[in-house]
Amino acid sequence: MVEKAKLKNQMSKFIGILTAGGDSPGLNAAIRGIGKTAQGVYDMEVIGFRDGFRGLMENRTIRLEGNTLSGILTQGGTILGTSRDKPHKMMIGGKKVDMTQVIVENYYKHHLDALVCIGGGGTQKNAFHLVEKGLNIITLPKTIDNDVEGTDVTFGFDTALSVAVEAIDRLHSTAHSHHRIIIVEIMGHNTGWLALGAGVSGGADVILIPEIPYDINIIAESILNRQRAGKHFSIVAIAEGAVSKEAHKKIEILSNKIDKTKEDEERKKLKSDLKTFKENAIGNTMQLAKDLEKLTRVESRVTILGHLQRGGVPSAGDRLLATRLGTACTKLISEGKFGIMVAARGEGIEPVPLKDIVGKKKVVPVDHPWVEAARNLGTCLG
Repeated sequence: MVEKAKLKNQMSKFIGILTAGGDSPGLNAAIRGIGKTAQGVYDMEVIGFRDGFRGLMENRTIRLEGNTLSGILTQGGTILGTSRDKPHKMMIGGKKVDMTQVIVENYYKHHLDALVCIGGGGTQKNAFHLVEKGLNIITLPKTIDNDVEGTDVTFGFDTALSVAVEAIDRLHSTAHSHHRIIIVEIMGHNTGWLALGAGVSGGADVILIPEIPYDINIIAESILNRQRAGKHFSIVAIAEGAVSKEAHKKIEILSNKIDKTKEDEERKKLKSDLKTFKENAIGNTMQLAKDLEKLTRVESRVTILGHLQRGGVPSAGDRLLATRLGTACTKLISEGKFGIMVAARGEGIEPVPLKDIVGKKKVVPVDHPWVEAARNLGTCLG
C-alpha cells in the first residue's frame, strides 16, 4: 500500500498557480477550476504562490487542496493575493533587481511540471519572459479592461461592465432631477471597451474612448442640441484613457520625435516630456467638466467609479468563463502544451502562443459593431 502511494506520488504532476496584476472578478473561479480538475481528473498536485511573481521569488506558498478550494467560487479578489512585480524588475531595497534566476530556482525546487500565470497584458509579457528561460508556462487572460490580445473576452470584464451600467442607471435620475451634465469616468486603462459597452448599455448621451480622440466643441454642441430639444440633462461616459484631438496630436508629434531621435540623452528627455504630457492630458475628467460647464452653461458633476468596478462578487458570466478556461488549462497541461495562453473562442477555447500576443493590446476598432450601434442611436462620440 505504501509502495503504491509512493509510486502514485512519483507519477503525479505538480502545478503552480499565481495571480498577478490588478485584482479581477473571477480569479478565484479560475483557481478553483484549475485545482479541482487537476486533482479530481488528472491526479495532479497543486500549489499556489502568494502575491504574484513576488511570492514565487520569495517562496511563499499555499497548498491548494479540497478545503482551500471550497467556497471560493463566489468570492471576489483572489485568495492567493496579487502584485504588479515583474520577475526581471523587482523592487528590492528600493532598487529594481532582476530576480529571474531566483524564480527559476524556486520553480525547480518545487518540482513543478508547469506554472499557471493568471493576469492581463503585463502578466502575459512577464510569463513569456519565463518561457524564454525554459520554464513550462501557461496563462489565463483576466482583466476588467478586456484588452488582452488573442482572446474574444477576458474574465473580469462582464462584472465590471455590470457595475458601470448600474452606476449610469442610477445617475440618470439625479441628472434628470437637477438638469445637470453628469460625467462618469470608467476604467479601462488605455482602451475603451468598458466605457463603450457601459455607455451603450446604460444609454449615455456622450461616450468618449481613447480610440476616438474627442473635440470638446462637438460634445458641447451635442449637449446644447439636447437642451434645444427639451432634454435638460446629459450623461457623459468617459474612459479613463480618453484624450482630446489636440492632445492626441501632440502625443503623436512627441512619439515621432522619439522614433527619429538617435541621441540617448535627447531620447530620454523626449520620453520624459511625453510621460509628463500624457499624465496631464489623459484622464483629466475634472477639467472636462469645467470646460463643458463653461461652454454649455449647464451645471456639471463628476462621478469616478474607480476600483468599485473591480470589487465584489463576480457575475455568473465571469464565473462561467473563468471556470471554462481553468478546466481547459489543466487539460492542456496534461497534454504537455506550454508557452501558450488559454484564449476564449466563442463557446470553446484555443491555445494561443504567447509569442504571438506579447506586447500587443486589443483596442476598440473604430468600425466595431458597438461603435456603429452607438452612432446609429445618435450618441455623440466626440
